[in-house]
Amino acid sequence: MLAILAALFLFLFQPVCCVFHTLYCTISESCDCEFKPNIRDLEWDLYKNVYGQHLAQDIVSEEVAAFLKNKSPDRPLVLSFHGSSGTGKTLVSSMLGRHLYGSAMSSPYIHQFVPTLHFPRPDRVKQYRVELKRWVEGNLTECARSVFIFDEMEKMPPGIIGVLAPFLGPSHVVFRTNYRKAIYVFISTAGEEVINKLALDYRQAGRDREEIRLADLQEAIAKAVYNSSTSGFYRSSIIQEKLITRFVPFLPLSRRHVERCVLKELCQQGWCWRSDVVEAVGGDMSYTPDKGHFSTTGCKAVPAKINLFL
Repeated sequence: MLAILAALFLFLFQPVCCVFHTLYCTISESCDCEFKPNIRDLEWDLYKNVYGQHLAQDIVSEEVAAFLKNKSPDRPLVLSFHGSSGTGKTLVSSMLGRHLYGSAMSSPYIHQFVPTLHFPRPDRVKQYRVELKRWVEGNLTECARSVFIFDEMEKMPPGIIGVLAPFLGPSHVVFRTNYRKAIYVFISTAGEEVINKLALDYRQAGRDREEIRLADLQEAIAKAVYNSSTSGFYRSSIIQEKLITRFVPFLPLSRRHVERCVLKELCQQGWCWRSDVVEAVGGDMSYTPDKGHFSTTGCKAVPAKINLFL
């Protein structure tokens, strides 16, 4: 009988504990929800394993460090990654997960959305808005340090993402839940034209790509994604109200950057000494424009190409 009563007590008591733990997590400065940020390792990873992206390296490391240093931020950190396929956008987002929660994307507090999977029907925008708002609100109540990653924003039906505008501003605190500690990452190829054009202009002018500054692209990217009907940010209040902390440009990759990706992949497979494969893969990639300045697929096709030459 005592055993039965004890079991019943534990059954009833456990949900209460969970409720109080959730409340504590949402209002306490000390509850970390398994949050284990390691900024030094993030910076090291960015500068060691991301190629040709001095802007992304600097912006991400600096913005994340500044955001986490502030124990009571006045708004969430909102980063929007833009650039061509294969330039490192998804790689950097996975680094954030790994160095904030000790795992790439497996943490229950890292939430990834893919439009073709989660929002496949353009005729259901109203429904998706309700569901997305409820989902984000619920997860922020569970853990204020939640990370939300929205991939392939160029495939997001316009009108959905604007429902998040209240969560991204400086004043959204509901039922004592602090929504200002969250991190949002948007990933998109939208805006790649203005980024690639500037990179090409610098190359043709004989200037080093490392001379490109964020100020050269910030407003141009914002304007491009706001006016593009194929962008999830099309005419979005998020852009109008300047709720993006930083637009992060990912520059197109040249052959030398691609070959660094090849070498890294070979070393992971135990073939570091195969310089012949590095050269063969680099030469077999497609480059644009005429005379081949930038890889059309960045480093995305590298693993498949390596298998052809090993």
